[in-house]
Amino acid sequence: MRTKHVNLLIAFVATVLFSFSCFCISRLTQANNQLINCRNHILEFEDNILRLKNKTEKSNQELMKALKQIKHEITKGDNLSVNLVKKKLSKLSKNEAVPNTFEDLKFFLPHLRKEGRIYPDVVIGKGKTGVSFALGIPTVSRGNYTYLKQTLTSILSRMTPSEEKDSVVIVAIADSNEDYLQYVVRMITKKFKRQVKSGSLEVISIPTFLYPNISNAKQLTEDSQKTQSRKVKQVLDFCILMLYAQPKAMYYLQLEDDIIAKKMYLTKITDFVHNITSNNWIYIEFSILGFIGKLFRCEDLPGFVRFFLMFYKEQPIDLLMEYMFQIKMCDPVDSFDNCKELQKQIRIQYKPSLFQHVGTHSSLSGKEQRYNDIYY
Repeated sequence: MRTKHVNLLIAFVATVLFSFSCFCISRLTQANNQLINCRNHILEFEDNILRLKNKTEKSNQELMKALKQIKHEITKGDNLSVNLVKKKLSKLSKNEAVPNTFEDLKFFLPHLRKEGRIYPDVVIGKGKTGVSFALGIPTVSRGNYTYLKQTLTSILSRMTPSEEKDSVVIVAIADSNEDYLQYVVRMITKKFKRQVKSGSLEVISIPTFLYPNISNAKQLTEDSQKTQSRKVKQVLDFCILMLYAQPKAMYYLQLEDDIIAKKMYLTKITDFVHNITSNNWIYIEFSILGFIGKLFRCEDLPGFVRFFLMFYKEQPIDLLMEYMFQIKMCDPVDSFDNCKELQKQIRIQYKPSLFQHVGTHSSLSGKEQRYNDIYY
C-alpha cells in the first residue's frame, strides 16, 4: 500500500515537472519569437536609417550643386556688369557722327579743343528716341550712403506701362570712382532688368577729361577751391546730361538721385502741359527745390546749355537759371516785385509739388543736408 502511494506521488511529481517543462519551453519559444521580431524591427529600422542617410547625402549633393550653380550665375552676372563698364558696349563707334551740340563745348571749354570726339560713355543704352519724356538723373558717390535705387524704384514704379514705353530715364554717373560705376551698373542690371531690356533705362558715364582744371586759381584757398570745383563740375554735369537727352524726346525733366515721386506724376505733368493756355513758357517747376522737377522743351536745351557754359565758373546752376529769367523778362529799372511778376509768364510753378527730396547725406564727406519741399 505504501509502495502504491509512493508511485502515485512520483507520477504526480513527474506530471508536474513535465507540465512545468512544457510551460517553460512555451515561454522560452514565445520570448525567442519576440526577440526575433525585435531583431527584425531593429534591422528594418537600420535599413530605413541607411536609406534616409543615402537620400540625405544625395539631397545634400544636389543642394550643393544648385548652390554652386547659383554662385556661378551670380559671378557670371557680376563679370558681365564689370565687362559692360570696361567695354562700354553701347559707346559710339568711331564711324558714328557726334552731335554738333557737343562740339560746341570746345568754344566754352578751351582745354577740349585738343580732344577728338566729345561724347559721354554710354554704358547701358539702346539709343531710344522719339519719346515724349527724357528724365535726367545725375549721380555721384556718397560714400556709404546711396539713394539711387530708392529714387529709380519710385520714378519707374509710378509710371503706367504706356508712359514707360513713351519715356527714357537717363542715369548719368558723374564720378571717377570706378567702384561706384560698377555698383550702379550691377544694381541697375539686376533690379531694373526689364527697363534696361526695353531701352527705357540708360546709364551714361561722364569722362573726367571734360572738366577743366581750376587748381591754378591763385586767389582760391584749398577749401574754396574744392567748393568752386564742385560748383563747376555740377554745372558741367547738367550740361552734358541735357545735351545727351536733347535729341531723344519732346520734353526733358531734370531730377536728382535722392528724390521720390508722387503716383501718376507723368500723367499729371502731361495733363498740366496740355492745358497751359500760353505757349511762351520756358520751363515748369514741379518742385520748388534746387534743380529738382524742372521741365524743359528739348528744343530749348542747347540755348540753356550755352548760357550755363558762359558763366559756369560763376554760380551754381539754379542761380544761373534765376539770372537767365531776369535777363529775358526784366529791365534794369524794374522793381524786384515787378520783375518776379513778369517772370511768371515764362516760369510756371505747379502745386502741389510732384517730387520730394529725401537724401540727407551729401556727396561732400561728413556734410548733411536736410531740406524738404513744403508743397509736396
